[in-house]
Amino acid sequence: MDDTVETEDPSDVAGIFARESSYLERYVQLGVASGRVLSVSFPDTPDEQAQTDHDLLDRIFDYLDGVEEDDFSDVTVALTVPTDQRRVLERVRGIPYGDQIDVETLARMTSGVDHTDEDDLNTVRTALDRNPAPLLIPDHRVRDGPSAAPPAVEQKLRSLEGL
Repeated sequence: MDDTVETEDPSDVAGIFARESSYLERYVQLGVASGRVLSVSFPDTPDEQAQTDHDLLDRIFDYLDGVEEDDFSDVTVALTVPTDQRRVLERVRGIPYGDQIDVETLARMTSGVDHTDEDDLNTVRTALDRNPAPLLIPDHRVRDGPSAAPPAVEQKLRSLEGL
């Protein structure tokens, strides 16, 4: 008799996952495929197909509960945005928990972006606004830029990190 238990490979998990956050007063919803996060959103009601059990949701809720200062840097996010916006969002991922920068500093940190050029600064703002995975790509740490998260969520994330 074989007592081995097969476990599901996390890279094979795909779907929509959501759980209600009392702190955010709304749901945290993930779209996941092939082990990559496609989206993070904060709806008032989750997708009717959403499941509640996902390891990343556990980590996010530890973060939201203040249990863990997680930077989520090991989470693969599928960035299907133009290359210049991808470079900006990749730099945003490097902003440490509890730190904040401004749009101009983010532009300075991003290769191929001129912090003195208004078009390039607009590219930075557009990347932040179109961020497919706020929280995992912590646009709330850019103090004078837009966030892809709803304003109330952005403020709570900033408050959680003391920003």
